[in-house]
Amino acid sequence: QVQLVESGGALVQAGGSLRLSCAASGRTFSNYAMGWFRQAPGKEREFVATISRSDSTYYAESVKGRFTISRDNAKNTVYLLMNSLKPEDTAVYYCAAAAQPAPGYYSNSYYSRPTPYGYWGQGTQVTVSS
Repeated sequence: QVQLVESGGALVQAGGSLRLSCAASGRTFSNYAMGWFRQAPGKEREFVATISRSDSTYYAESVKGRFTISRDNAKNTVYLLMNSLKPEDTAVYYCAAAAQPAPGYYSNSYYSRPTPYGYWGQGTQVTVSS
């Protein structure tokens, strides 16, 4: 069992920055690929970014160049640094953990889908005003 707790969501003006954090507890954090997803009102949950056990990263096209995902295995924490925020980034942001059997067992297409992620946080609200 893995417990995930997100923090850092806030109301921010367009063009601003936020850093989301996701603290994990339970199983060995370093054995999991971690992902960030988001869900806006009336829309389906969508992929934002993922980071593998060996720190390979992959981003949705809509956030590439603006968002950065990182992890600190010593602190059992994954981060999402969001720059140049836009009103369309407004959503509840969810952290998720997916078992990754080995460091080399990683696929961008696989870990950009919700399916592999067995553990989810409760979400944190990000609101970007224009």
